[in-house]
Amino acid sequence: MSSIFEGFLSTPEVMQAFGDHSFVEAMLGFEAALARAQAKCGLIPEPAAQSIVGTCKVELFDVDKIVRESARSGSLAIPLVKCLKETVGLFNPSAVPFVHYGCTSQDTIDTAMAMVTSKALAAVEADVKRSATALLTLAHRYADTPILARTLTQPASVTSFGFKCVGWAAPLLRSLDRLRVCAPRALKLQLGGTVGTLDRMNGEAEEVISLMAKDLGLSRPVSCWHNQRDEWVALGCELGLLTGSLGKIAKDLVWMSQFEVGELAEPIERGRGGPSNMPHKHNPVASMVALVAAQRVPQRVAALLASMPQEHERALGAWQAELAEWPVLLMSTHGSARAMAGALPYLKIDAARMGANLAAMRATLSSEAAQEWFDPALAARAGDLTRAQLALVNWSEATNLAPAT
Repeated sequence: MSSIFEGFLSTPEVMQAFGDHSFVEAMLGFEAALARAQAKCGLIPEPAAQSIVGTCKVELFDVDKIVRESARSGSLAIPLVKCLKETVGLFNPSAVPFVHYGCTSQDTIDTAMAMVTSKALAAVEADVKRSATALLTLAHRYADTPILARTLTQPASVTSFGFKCVGWAAPLLRSLDRLRVCAPRALKLQLGGTVGTLDRMNGEAEEVISLMAKDLGLSRPVSCWHNQRDEWVALGCELGLLTGSLGKIAKDLVWMSQFEVGELAEPIERGRGGPSNMPHKHNPVASMVALVAAQRVPQRVAALLASMPQEHERALGAWQAELAEWPVLLMSTHGSARAMAGALPYLKIDAARMGANLAAMRATLSSEAAQEWFDPALAARAGDLTRAQLALVNWSEATNLAPAT
């Protein structure tokens, strides 16, 4: 899932969420919830359910062995269920036939993926909120601060730094809004049985699904989604958009922090961004991480889209490809979100340098052109627009944080 070169591009939280131990634990959580729900509906004996639930503890299993054996079986769930049955049999042999009753491997894996993704997504959203709050705060503070507006990389006219910050924040707020809609649709229970009909549930399927979804903190699916990946992939696409928006901010920061421009800089900390042999140099590491993610994530999203045409009721190859891409997508997305959340609240803003660059541009032009295009007073118009846009933002709803003063 990761190499030595990917560790610093992600975060411990997401790497742990998709780690072997956490994922096996999530699959065992599915099996325990299944047994509880089926016992409540009278599909399996209560004593059998108690034995299964009591055995679904990750510390009782050799996770490394399960992962190794998955290569031979073609599914992580197959060796897990085998080990679960063996372990349940040590305590209650009569309960073994009721382990994993009426479901299939994809039910276990898809649900576990939704469970660990929910944790990872919470971390992503928390860091995006930090970035959005920081940018809106800067927009308030620098609403009228003049700065060169650049188009096609060249000075074009005047804007305000606050207006630029609003432009950075707006896509992040829109992503948060869209995630609130698409995440619950994607993070749902998977339960369809062998071909999606749940024929072994004896008419109790709807109740089992409702009980399990509530137990696991997931949305209740309208139907089995073994081969209906649209809402799941839509969440992946939204994460791709978010990462692209973070990458746009990072690219602007990189250009504005060049020595020749010097209008802002990432925070300076001991051991952060220092080169191996040039003490005068400060590398914009947070922006670098976000830009790496923005370059890698499109391929992950493309792979998800490519995996959508699946054969019949359950896919051979396409679903497995999707599984392999998904953790890397979340790792990159949160790596980007965490990097920006660590930098944006502590940016070093040089308003004097912004003014100096504007004055230098004015000095190259005729007085008429300088007044028409690069009059610092033009920043007041951008400031008015900034305040008008900020007035439309519901801070508590958008970020769950109050604006800094």
